[in-house]
Amino acid sequence: MHIPDGFLDTKTWVALSAVSTGFVALSVVRANRKIGEKHVPLMGIMSAFIFAAQMLNFPVAGGTSGHFMGAVLAAVLMGPFAGTLIMSIVLAVQCLMFADGGITALGANIFNMGVVGSLSGYLIYFLLSSAIKGKTGKLIGIFIASWASIVLAASACAAELALSGTIALNVALPAMAGVHMIIGIGEALITTTVLTLILAARPDLLELTKI
Repeated sequence: MHIPDGFLDTKTWVALSAVSTGFVALSVVRANRKIGEKHVPLMGIMSAFIFAAQMLNFPVAGGTSGHFMGAVLAAVLMGPFAGTLIMSIVLAVQCLMFADGGITALGANIFNMGVVGSLSGYLIYFLLSSAIKGKTGKLIGIFIASWASIVLAASACAAELALSGTIALNVALPAMAGVHMIIGIGEALITTTVLTLILAARPDLLELTKI
């Protein structure tokens, strides 16, 4: 899902860079209101975990592979705006140090995985966990939100490629969304497993997620 350089036209990557910069700035302000100094190390640990987890690929249909994204894991554990910051840091390091995603496309990648992935994923989790009370509601919300975050981020990527004239939307959207519906199952299983363990050991950590 990491878009390389040359796949987006100038108007698209410039606009998405501006939008992502705005969301990151907003996230800094909002996260500062919720997270104290004692939680900063946890953000660092979460960033490192997601970075490492994204390096592991698993096979999916048609000989393709997918990897863990981690947006919902960060958003549910640290809050949606801190989740956006964590994803932005991970994507920036991947881009600048490992050439994973283009420099001109960094804003688009942050928008897709950091903004769409974290904020939409958290919203789905919040609505489901509010509707279905207790631990069961949280776990159902986490699973569905994790799966949906992958599909929504991939769909945003397809729309950007189509907007740039790289590929037609009626080709890009089914291809991207279809494969990532399968990848999303792996995302949901990993995220739900990790957060189940955290709920069992430190349920108080999820209190950070209240907006």
